[in-house]
Amino acid sequence: MTTTPEDARRLVHAEPARPLSEDLRAATAVAHDRAERATFVDDLMSGRLDALGYRRMAEQLYFVYRALETVGDELSGDDVAGPVVDERLRRLPRLGADLATLGVDPSAVIPLPGVRAYVAAIEATRDDPARFVALHYTRYLGDLSGGQVIRSRMKLHYGLTDDALTFYVFDDIDKLKRYKDAYRDTLDALPLDEAQAAALVEEAVAAFGHNERMFAELTG
Repeated sequence: MTTTPEDARRLVHAEPARPLSEDLRAATAVAHDRAERATFVDDLMSGRLDALGYRRMAEQLYFVYRALETVGDELSGDDVAGPVVDERLRRLPRLGADLATLGVDPSAVIPLPGVRAYVAAIEATRDDPARFVALHYTRYLGDLSGGQVIRSRMKLHYGLTDDALTFYVFDDIDKLKRYKDAYRDTLDALPLDEAQAAALVEEAVAAFGHNERMFAELTG
């Protein structure tokens, strides 16, 4: 087979495809940093609020995880979404138990406008598994990473007990870093075409926007 000059130019200038996990990390870096620097988050993590501040956040997250895990169950057999859906990550039962410890009945809580929009975005991914993966990635990888810091700070600053913070405990996962690495490997192996991969990255950036809005409304 003869290689034409045009073929040669393409080979010279071609760059190896970057793994999806790296694309996600690069694309969300600014949005991730902005969300972490939100006033509510900074005040909560620095001890300038109180246990009620954490409780208010947990109340709103209940709606997010209820939607995320409901849709996740529906997509568990999907070729794209199914590989990331993992029972070991399920958080809603723990979050419900934490809220009960904190004296909260989720059925009596009204979701904030930004949280309603967040839930709507999750529910819209029933027909778009690649976008569901983005929302799954941003929440659960965060819980496995920064969530561990949140747990320690809530105990340190506000005296919250372990039975009010089980949301951040992953009993069935032995090594969190190893799990996160394996999760990223799973992302990189998903059967996505170029359009699906682009949509996934776009949705991940939008997910941080939903979290920013929630934090802003919690501040207000």
